[in-house]
This record gives sequence, C-alpha cells and structure tokens, in this order.
Amino acid sequence: MIVKPASLLLAMTAMVALPSFAQNVATVNGKPIPAAKVDQVVKQVVAQGKATDSPQLREAIKKDLIGREVLIQEADKQGIGTRPDVKNAIDNARQSIIINAMLADYIKKNPVKDADIKAEYDKVKAQAGDKEYHARHILVGTEDEAKQIIAKLKGGAKFEDLAKQSKDPGSAPNGGDLDWASPASFVPEFSKAMTSLQKGQITETPVHTQFGWHVIKLEDVRPSKFPKLEEVKQQVAEQLQQRKLAAYREELMKKAKIQ
Repeated sequence: MIVKPASLLLAMTAMVALPSFAQNVATVNGKPIPAAKVDQVVKQVVAQGKATDSPQLREAIKKDLIGREVLIQEADKQGIGTRPDVKNAIDNARQSIIINAMLADYIKKNPVKDADIKAEYDKVKAQAGDKEYHARHILVGTEDEAKQIIAKLKGGAKFEDLAKQSKDPGSAPNGGDLDWASPASFVPEFSKAMTSLQKGQITETPVHTQFGWHVIKLEDVRPSKFPKLEEVKQQVAEQLQQRKLAAYREELMKKAKIQ
C-alpha cells in the first residue's frame, strides 16, 4: 500500500501525540496529572509498608490526585494561597520538609554502626545491674514529716495507708508502689538506700533527694530480665540516631553567627 505524503504526516503526528497523552492519567480543567506523579506516590506508599503495588492502589491514588487538583484549583480561584496565614503555614511546611530531608541525608552518610549499638546496649545493661527491685515509697516535703511517718510505721501503721499523703501523684494512689525497676531507674541517693534494705525492711532514717524526703520500703528482689540485643536493636539504633542528630544540630548552632 502506498501512503500519500499528507496521510504519512498525519500518521506521524498521531504517533508522536499518543505517548504524550499516555504520560498523563487525567486532566482537570485542562491541567494534566502526570502518570509519573502516580508512580511517585505509589513508591512512597509501598516504601512505608502501607500497601503493595496493585491496580486498585493506583486507581485510588489517581482518584485522590484528581480530587486534590480540583480542590487546589478552587482554592487558587478564591485566592487562599495569598493569605498571610496560609503563606506562613506553607513556609513552615517547606522548612520542615527541607530540614527533614537534610537530616535524613546526614544519617545516611553517618549511619549508626552495629558496633555502636552493641556498645550502647552493653553500657545500659551494665548500668541496669543484674537485679530488679520492687519498692514502695512515701515522699514528703520535710525531714520531720518523714520521721513522723517512720515513727507511725514502727507503731504498726500500714505503709499503704500512710502513702496516701505522699507528694508523688503517680504512686500515692497505689500505696506508694513503684513496681519492679532497676536501681539505675532512680536517682543515686534513692537507689543506694533502696538496695541496702532487706526484703520487707523500711528505711530507718529519711532519704533526701532532689524531690524531697523519702521513706522507702523494699518489697522484694529478683534477677533482672534484661531484653536480648535482637529485641531492642532497632530501639537502640533510633536513640543513637537521635543523639547524632542532636550533636549535628548543636554543631551547626555553634558555627552560626547568632545576634
């Protein structure tokens, strides 16, 4: 078959136009929504583990993008984007996005190593010790108040009843119960007094800390149940990442000329 020049030109034009049209999943009032945008959102959703790539997911994202385009066009007609409050919000969002991207790049270039995680784990495990303590306490404002409580306890008063007057809102309703914890969970003065007690014993003298005066009772002691490294590896890694980011931020703050 012989194709006339005019027909050939028309066919070539159609061949060029088709891929261009295929690059868009829809148009909204003449504004195209590129297929690449759908691909980008799908990639983000899949990377976050929220879904797997599928025709249903792509159709849902397409509908969402169309809906957003309809709304943004209407907002532009109303001049919403020119309002000072909206401009400020956009500027804040822009800053957050750029800063988060920069910090993510920093972590990629300065990753937390397995050796760092192991060292931190060993450090925390050593600080926690090999025992856990179940204690109660009564916190008051003065040494005299604490001495009066000790005297009442020696006279037969129940610790749980007297604990209702404790200044510690977290434990007072529960009879001063602090549950099971490692000594490292408490301030040094408290830990030293608690670990010196025998099971069922109460401190003979008030214990002074930054929070006030304590009367402590040791309920029981047991071997500590410290989690295995594999169970907390991700948590430790995230904590170390946050430290790295905090140090990086502090370094930048020191270099900046702030007036």
